Amino acid sequence: MRARELGRKGVVVGDRVALVGDVSGDPDTLARIVRVEPRTSALRRTADDDDPFERIIVANADQLVIVTALADPEPRPRLIDRCLVAAYDAGMDPLLCLTKADLAPADALVAAYAPLGVPYVVTRRGGDLTELRGHLAGRTSVLVGHSGVGKSTLVNALVPDADRAVSQVNAVTGRGRHTSSSAVALELPGGDGWIIDTPGVRSFGLAHVRPESVIEAFEDLAEGAAERCPPHCDHLQESCGLDGWVADGHAGRARLDSLRRLLVSREGERETDHEPGPEVAGGGAPAAGQGPERRSARR
Repeated sequence: MRARELGRKGVVVGDRVALVGDVSGDPDTLARIVRVEPRTSALRRTADDDDPFERIIVANADQLVIVTALADPEPRPRLIDRCLVAAYDAGMDPLLCLTKADLAPADALVAAYAPLGVPYVVTRRGGDLTELRGHLAGRTSVLVGHSGVGKSTLVNALVPDADRAVSQVNAVTGRGRHTSSSAVALELPGGDGWIIDTPGVRSFGLAHVRPESVIEAFEDLAEGAAERCPPHCDHLQESCGLDGWVADGHAGRARLDSLRRLLVSREGERETDHEPGPEVAGGGAPAAGQGPERRSARR
């Protein structure tokens, strides 16, 4: 793939570009971008599930850090699911970062995502971030999550001179206030990787994502889909061949249930302001073995 000349679409955070002019960085110097190099990855979203226009948020990142508070604000599993779908579609490795463990335990949320094999770290305010730093080392990581979950607080702790504005959660609505208005890439101390802080999101449209992009991240199930499912199977119908694949012992039922939960999340079921938490009875993220509602084959 050849680098493209800069056109009307411009560049996004993470792009590698070619410059002409004075690149010394001295005061009163001028340089301009003339070319964008080929992207190795692109994290995309649409404004909502009916929007045909996808937008690239970040380019050339290899890890998506889904930042979720365990309390204040309450976790919203549906957004986590959607971010996971976006990560798999972009070919990025997901990392679940659970913050504010001093306010609520992480056990239920960790158990809900265990069948997916998603790595996770648990942090608390003022706590040690050594484990998180280990996951970020040598990588380009994008931090995504609701406002108020602690993204900018983490960035300020990881990069002491970042000086990112932080917000408080509204006591009435339970939502964080938007403080970061744009994405910014920051180099970790010692040059050991990059982190990209993004503005808080309240929705993550997935109109651009194909089911095949999601199932490819599940190697044990992708093989079964190729062998037993008809073309264009959405893997949510009662006739899906993956049920037989699991029954024959090629993959676990919890893995299939989790895959279907992610597939359902991309079909336009929007999260509400008062989405249930991760408890099984709440209906947010099902526990292992509790899958989404199945449906009959379409006519």
